[in-house]
Amino acid sequence: MPRDWRFWCIILSLALCILLTAVEFTAVGTALPVIVHDLSGDKFVWVGSAYTLGSTALIPFCGGLAQIFGRRAVVLVAIALFCIGSALSGAATSINFLIAIQGLGAGTITALTQIIIADLVPLKERGSFNGVMALAWGIGGGSGPVIGGSLAERGQWRWLFYLNLPICGLAAILVAIFLRLKKPNMPLRDKLKRIDWIGTSLIVASTTSVVIALTWAGIQFPWSSAKVLVPLILGFLGLAGFLAYEATVPEYPIVPVSLLGSRTAFSGYLQNFFNGIVLSTLAYWLSIYFQACKDAGPTAAGVDGFGLSYTISPTCLLAGLAIQKTARYRQPMWVGWVLMIVGCALLGTLDENSSRAKCYGFQALVGVGMGIIYVSAYFPVLAPIPVEQSAPALAFFTFLRNFALIWGVTIGGTVLQNELATRLPPAFLAQLPGHGGTQIAFQVIPSIRGLPVPLKDEVRHAFAGSLRVLWNVLVGVSGAGLLASLLMKHLPLHTSVDARWGRDDADAKADSIRAAPRSAFEN
Repeated sequence: MPRDWRFWCIILSLALCILLTAVEFTAVGTALPVIVHDLSGDKFVWVGSAYTLGSTALIPFCGGLAQIFGRRAVVLVAIALFCIGSALSGAATSINFLIAIQGLGAGTITALTQIIIADLVPLKERGSFNGVMALAWGIGGGSGPVIGGSLAERGQWRWLFYLNLPICGLAAILVAIFLRLKKPNMPLRDKLKRIDWIGTSLIVASTTSVVIALTWAGIQFPWSSAKVLVPLILGFLGLAGFLAYEATVPEYPIVPVSLLGSRTAFSGYLQNFFNGIVLSTLAYWLSIYFQACKDAGPTAAGVDGFGLSYTISPTCLLAGLAIQKTARYRQPMWVGWVLMIVGCALLGTLDENSSRAKCYGFQALVGVGMGIIYVSAYFPVLAPIPVEQSAPALAFFTFLRNFALIWGVTIGGTVLQNELATRLPPAFLAQLPGHGGTQIAFQVIPSIRGLPVPLKDEVRHAFAGSLRVLWNVLVGVSGAGLLASLLMKHLPLHTSVDARWGRDDADAKADSIRAAPRSAFEN
């Protein structure tokens, strides 16, 4: 595959798309207290949950569409959806309206970015390119909280969404001009026959059911309530039914079950899921510590998160380069999980009086570990399978990562709300609307600065103690990731790409696939 200026323009357009989605996801969390206050809403957890639901449920389906209609068309539609969603969010008049349009197009952009890179770059050379995409996400994830916080402090949070529009336009122009890739040449009727409508319906309904249960659990209804258990059980049964259906019925499944047949691939998917939980929990809830315990405004809280965001992205790039040079992915991933366990445990020692320097250092430790896992988890997933299966594998990989984001946001919200309901002074708690423990955090934060002492100290102490519980939960999640990593085998990395895809102006001979020896694949 030629690495000329057109190739690098494709990489630039993909990185810009990733930056766009990262800014959106991370900025909303910092600005959310102001948004909730302005829109007189109380269902703040639904904002994050609905965004991640919108960017998750249709990922396997969109990956299937990319196999049928080509990559470029699906990416352009995803950018258009993201642009429309941003415009509608900026015009929102209620939390319910804001909830309804979060996450449009974001998941598809993320999945298609990885699929297109797989079309252009062999797995053995992909470490640095994965690092570049992670660097783009890190820049967006680091600047997003600051942008969201500064606009929220000025009462201009709507511009957080409106500013996406020109970036969407630039990304769409670059994609339209440079992303000239091969696409299937068949009649439209034949293309439509390849769409797995039943499988798509199953995974969308099941994912939605699980998200509803997680969002209600411990906040609107107890975990033991039928309103939580019924959708949770039905959701997991639906996901199991989806996998069974994909394995037996459709001629063109959106998730071939053979992708899970290797213990190394299964380990990669699990590690990707656990890392996503830690990532989303910290990205969404870390700013609460600084706003509630350190009197930081939204902008300052965004800056206080630099210790995490600006260690993840450079680590991704360095780890990607190291794996590309050594072709070894297991050892870096083991180191990454150990760093995450230690870093989360140290975050769990912070209280309301801890120095910012400690918090920055602990964030950096977690960020380095998280960056290693973020950029490395692709390799155990893709190494055991033929290159022809890379697209559905990456779509499912992105689905699991985004599904994990839902768990991080909702579990974090549940832990925080339940802990605050028991730790906040009862007299103060009774003054809050719906003071039964529901939606406490974002109601309390704007008023903490003006509270009299010693009530202010008691509230700050309650938030610090509640967050310590959450960080300790992440220690357990990271430990599960380390255990999952022990299932991996060392496998050689592919040196070829799928000849059916790639640039339509590339030399066909250079694109021809070189069959890998059977020993390269794990049974």
